[in-house]
Formats: sequence, structure tokens, C-alpha cells
Amino acid sequence: MITIAVAQPRCAPRDVAANAVAHAEAVRAASARVVVFPELSLTGYHFDAPVVSPDVLGPLVAACAETGAVALAGAPVAGPSGSGRSIGVLEVTGAGVRVAYRKMWLGGEEPAHFVPGDAPAAVEVDGVRIGLAVCKDTGVPEHAAAVAALGSDVYAAGVAEHESDLDVMRSRARRIAVRHGVWVAVASFAGSTGEGFARAAGRSAVWDPRGALVRSAGAEVDAVARAGVVPRPAGA
Repeated sequence: MITIAVAQPRCAPRDVAANAVAHAEAVRAASARVVVFPELSLTGYHFDAPVVSPDVLGPLVAACAETGAVALAGAPVAGPSGSGRSIGVLEVTGAGVRVAYRKMWLGGEEPAHFVPGDAPAAVEVDGVRIGLAVCKDTGVPEHAAAVAALGSDVYAAGVAEHESDLDVMRSRARRIAVRHGVWVAVASFAGSTGEGFARAAGRSAVWDPRGALVRSAGAEVDAVARAGVVPRPAGA
């Protein structure tokens, strides 16, 4: 079993250095092996945010080193071909930073600013496989199926949703959990950010493989929710 947390830290628009400090504080507060963060959590949901350089993530790397945590943070990253930008998930450990996943299913005006990723992805922590997703990915059945096919025990998603879309986020999470027999961890942006997100949903949460809500944060900035998750039995 590992403990996974979903965090919704404060976010200063495009200020990666300040947001790295906020992420580091969230990692320390979470007391979890894995901490999942919302979509574009290191910059805010801004279409013009530049690719995040690992050089400014020192505080987050240090927090992961101190706590033994793996952070899955949202950021603009270089596209899969090395050109353009993608909406990515950075895997941050005490050893450094790498791009773990690029959002495959872009929504709204995102295609005018970002390029999609070209493959599903999962990371493994202490024998638990954690499949990765970003926002609209969660609404695409083919994506959940592809992530499950990687042998994932957990489907972890960073999202930015309007407060009015909270029920959509939760129904997607339950559907994925039940259909694929996986834990679902959703880190949801809280507070306000760019591109019309005056009131983001927050309420990050974890569901068990039966679709039951196990833990949920509130709508407030800096909230964290955590739960213990176990891998599926071999052959299940």
C-alpha cells in the first residue's frame, strides 16, 4: 500500500518560482508517497505560459528529497516532437525532474496553443502503477482504457474545472473507477486562474475501485486530501 494525496495549492499567475515553493509546502503537508497536482499547476491555466524549466523547481525537488515523495505536477512542456508546447505532467523526485506525460485530448481553445501528446503513460512507485491523465482525458473512454491497459492500479488526473462542472468531474471519476477496477485520484484547481476560471472547482478527491468516494478536500486553496491505495492482485 502507498499513500496518495491530491493537492490544490495556491497559484501565482505564471510565477513558476513562487508556485514551486507552494508545491513544496503542499508536499510537506501531505505526508504522502505520491502527491498529485492540478492541470498546469506550476503556471496557472494560461495559454501563453512558457515551458517550465526544471532549473526553477529546486524547492520542490528538495521537498521530495526530504519527504521521499513523488510529485506529479502540471506544467507546459515541450511537445512530443520537441517543437511546440504540450500540457504536461512532470514527475518530480528528490533526484530531479522529468516529463512523464503529455495531455492527449485537448479541449476548448487549447488546440490553438498546444500540441497533443502521442501516448498514454504510467509511473511506478513502490510496485503501484499510476496511470496519468489531464482534464479532458478523463472524459474520453479510450484514454481510460489505454491507461488501464498499462496495468495501472491508479488513474491519477490533474484537472482545471469550473465550480459548475464539479458533478461532471465526479461522475467521470466514478465511471473510470468502476469500469476499470482502479483507484482514481483527481487533483482539481482551486481558487481562480486564467482563461475565464474565476471560480475553479477545487474539491480534489480519491475514489476506490468500486467508485466510492474515499477522501475529498474542500473548495479552498491549499487544501489536501490523502488516502491509502493498494495495487490490484496479480492477474486481476
